[in-house]
Parts: sequence; structure tokens; C-alpha cells
Amino acid sequence: MLPRLSSLHRPLAWLLIAGVLETAAIAAGDGRADAPPAPEPRIESTLELQVALHRHGFSCGSIDGVGGAQTSAALLAFQTSNELEETGVADGPTSELLHADTPTLGSYTFTSGDLVGLHPMPASWLEKSQLPSMAYVTALELVAERSHARPDLIRKLNPGVNWDTLLPGAKVVVPAAEPVVVTGSAAQIMISMNDHVLEVLDGQGKVIAHFPVSIARMVEKRPTGSLHVTVVIPDPDYTFDPDVFPESEEGRQLGRKLVIPPGPNNPVGVVWIGLDRPGYGIHGTPEPENVGRTESHGCFRLANWDALTLMGLVHVGMTVNVL
Repeated sequence: MLPRLSSLHRPLAWLLIAGVLETAAIAAGDGRADAPPAPEPRIESTLELQVALHRHGFSCGSIDGVGGAQTSAALLAFQTSNELEETGVADGPTSELLHADTPTLGSYTFTSGDLVGLHPMPASWLEKSQLPSMAYVTALELVAERSHARPDLIRKLNPGVNWDTLLPGAKVVVPAAEPVVVTGSAAQIMISMNDHVLEVLDGQGKVIAHFPVSIARMVEKRPTGSLHVTVVIPDPDYTFDPDVFPESEEGRQLGRKLVIPPGPNNPVGVVWIGLDRPGYGIHGTPEPENVGRTESHGCFRLANWDALTLMGLVHVGMTVNVL
């Protein structure tokens, strides 16, 4: 029951009571003062799109913030996989699935180990075989690869950084492409030589991961049909065989094989996935910007970061269909 009020206090009291009732009505949702709906998540830029695709396991090669054929292919593969309309643009439904609360850009802090491990890369195969490892050459190369990005983009994001004088503790801005989370269980690999694409499929044939890939330059060195994974090796070494590089003057003079030590600049990168055809495999590369654009001597070449993602999905005996 409301208290008895004098005539002097009644107008003010009823205004206060009306305000309380209106507030309660809004809270109850009678529609008289509805708050505007929250905006739908939107992918606002090519850079945001590329980072989001990488996080879902749909790689567009080296992140550059510009876009192109590889970004378009990754986006279409993501839309197909998620049964979205294949618009080729980051429309509302696509943005809603791709968008995350994690910012597109993050930071990388250099450690003393990062910087001490850098060393120049000799030109000759013999000198490479004598190195302790095929490590990164520059700080820029290191941070670009670890953030799945082109070095040019890293420079643009950090215009005031002198890459030749970095000290431990230096912090730079990078695309926040990690971690890569692939949803689903891998059952087989499909490689399209016409499209220069490697995709991982689950047991129902759904694409759960997508990567640009380089293939053999010479048609007769391109294996087709059904192959199988025979071995998965992280941080492999590499055997330089002069017979495989007849164009190498050094190889002809050496006349013998050399073992090149592991590392991100190893000719097969940081992963070797061997196939049941002698000398053939899926592997990384020290030149990620060229993946899908240039051709290899015979194997299937991925960016190192994509090779690492693939390594976590494959198993010995897995089928690799090459079309």
C-alpha cells in the first residue's frame, strides 16, 4: 500500500512512481523503449579476413593485407565447408562465423635466443652442409614467418623499427594468426594440381583445412592417383643429391651427396611428410611467398606454418589423392 501524501507532495511522488513503473516496463520488455540491437560481427578489412581464415585452418599463403587469388580461394573453401552461400566476399553469415573477439593484430617480443640464433646464409651447398642449423637469417624473416606474414607487411606495421639493431625485449606489431584451430577429424588429403591447393577432408568429405601448394615444374615428375603417408618427420635434414639438380654447376663439381642440417631455411622447411613413392613428399619451404606461384622439383611444397598445421592432422597410412 502506498503511504498517504499531502497535496503538496502528491505531484512529485506520482512522477517518481511513474518513472519506476516505466523502468520496470522496459526491463520487462514491453517495447516502449527498446535498446538498439547490437551490430552483427563484421570483417572490416582484407587483413582481418586473412588472419581470421588462417586461425580456422584456411590459409591464404603469406598474410599481406592486400588479397588476391589465394585469399579468394581460401574464403570460398571456408564458405563451402560451412555450407554458406559461395559469395566470395565476407558477407554477414561468413563474417559471423569468422569473427572473433581476439584482435587482428598482436605483438611479438624478441628474446636473446631469437637474436643470437640468426646467421647469414651461404650460397653454396657445401657451406650450407657445414652449418650447425639452417636458422633464420634476419629478425624480420623470423617474425614474419612466425606470424604467417609477408616481410613487407611487417615493415608497414612497424615503420619506426630498425631491423638491424634490435635488442632482446624489443616488441613489434604482427598479425595475430596463431593459434590455428582446425575443427574435425582428418581422414584424407586431396591435392588439386590445377588449382595448386591441398585440402584436408574429414570422413564425410568435408574440407576442414585448406592450403596453397606448389607442385612439380615438369609434368612427368607430378605423381597422380592415390598415394599414402609413410612417415612424418619434424625438423628434418635434407640430402642434396647432384643427380636431382643437373642444372647446378656446384653439384656437378662435387659429384657427391651432402646432408643439409635442419631449420626453417632447410630446403624442405620444418616438416617432411613422406609418401609411398620414392623421393616424394609434402614439406615446408624457406620461401613461403612463392608457394602456389612457382613450382618445385617434384614434391608438394607448403609454407612452413601450413606444413606445421598439416603435421598435426596427418598420420601414417593416410590417403593422399592427387588430381
